[in-house]
Amino acid sequence: MNLDFTQFVPNIPYILQGILVTLKFVSVSAIVGFVLGTILALFKIGRVRFLSWIADAYTSVFRGTPLILQLLLFYHATPQLTGYDISAFEAGVLSFGLNSAAYISEIIRAGIRAVDSGQNEAAAALGIPYRPMMRDIILPQAMKNILPALMNEFITLTKESAIVSVIGVFDIMRRSQIVAAEKFKYFEPLLIAGIIYYLLVMVLTLVGKLVERRMSRSD
Repeated sequence: MNLDFTQFVPNIPYILQGILVTLKFVSVSAIVGFVLGTILALFKIGRVRFLSWIADAYTSVFRGTPLILQLLLFYHATPQLTGYDISAFEAGVLSFGLNSAAYISEIIRAGIRAVDSGQNEAAAALGIPYRPMMRDIILPQAMKNILPALMNEFITLTKESAIVSVIGVFDIMRRSQIVAAEKFKYFEPLLIAGIIYYLLVMVLTLVGKLVERRMSRSD
């Protein structure tokens, strides 16, 4: 086995700069996914059948097609269909955010369903309208229940974000591929990228456990 990591040491800072790009991309995508996922979840549990049908159809499409296909469609089809020259970062955020919303909507819906039905009945008995009841009583309790699942979704986004390298986003994976192409050696830089992703996931997992533990103390 002919491995030489020393020649890649000068390139490690360049690859590490991709962490900021990856975290920025994942954070924006997670916000888009969370906001849209919450709206879709409310549509699904609402009484308006048409909105519920739209939310279910949306989830079915985005969960039923490959993420990389959605990414390539947004990146290549947007200029053709709209004339707007979308950047690789925008296309990545759009596809990952919309895809994540489909999964988060199911997580939030399950969290809302898990809240004791007596809360709804008590709010109705007190004459609290639907929107304030959902905003101030049900959703805060649901969020507490689904926090571990949301952290898992965030970790999944972090790992799958490597896909955006195929459209030219200079994340960790893209930078490691550039270094590999320059030196005509692929194993070492890709292994370095793998270690960085692993450490990122471990840190996020630790943060998730700390937040979960902190919230459980308030019970």
